[in-house]
Parts: sequence; C-alpha cells; structure tokens
Amino acid sequence: MSKVIKSQLVKIVVPAGKATPTPPVGPALGARGVKAMDFCKEFNAKTATYQQSIPIPTLITISPDRTFTFSTRTPPVSWLIKKTLSIDKGSGGTGELSQKLSLKHIYEIAKIKSLDDNLKSLGLEKISRSIIGTARSLGVQVVP
Repeated sequence: MSKVIKSQLVKIVVPAGKATPTPPVGPALGARGVKAMDFCKEFNAKTATYQQSIPIPTLITISPDRTFTFSTRTPPVSWLIKKTLSIDKGSGGTGELSQKLSLKHIYEIAKIKSLDDNLKSLGLEKISRSIIGTARSLGVQVVP
C-alpha cells in the first residue's frame, strides 16, 4: 500500500507589504518545511500596491515537494466596517449601538468583498446581508 502525500493548506492574515519571517508567517510555514523568507518576498511584492498594514487574508497551498502557491483575498468585513467608521473596535455584545453605518456603505463594502473568488457567485444582496450581520455583532447600527 502506497502513501499518497497531499498538499497542505495554511490560512493566515498578514499585513500588506509587511510580511516577515516572524509570527504568524514563520512558524506556520517553518513547521511545514517552507522557507518563510521566500514567501515574504513574494507576498510583499504582490501586495506592494496596497496601502501598508491592511490585513490581507492569505491561503497558502504547500505541495509535498515544499513548493508553495498562495492567493490573497480582500480585507475582513469587520476591518472594512471599522475603517469606514474610523473606530478601533466595536462595542461587541454590550447591546449599545453607538455607531451608525448607512446602506450605501454596506453596498460599497459588498462590492469590495464580491471580488473574492469564493463570494462571486453569491451576489451583492447576500453579501450585504452578511455584512449587516457583522456590523450588528460589532455594535454598529445600519440605517437607510
């Protein structure tokens, strides 16, 4: 019976243009035998056009021969909402809805998120509903 070696997937969130072989990148890749510095160089080159420090969710596929490919996604919805409102953190589950976000902002965030391959088939309405749910969990009130 022969062993079939499969590719490994690693999901990490790395600031645009600031990948370094320190945590979270170094340990995640080093444990799988991949040189973190190679990934950092490629990632920083690919995200050079982004504004510095934007969190970029990254999916890294590591082959059995220790080569890798990676794909990036748009920033997380919670980060986009907080950036839109210029706040550092949401109020969480305190029940206090102190910040207000318009449906226009929700739609703009949905347009950004619709660029992700895994969300393209959903449509803007379903993505918008998901964003409204995230906004509520951050303690943000959505107004027309």
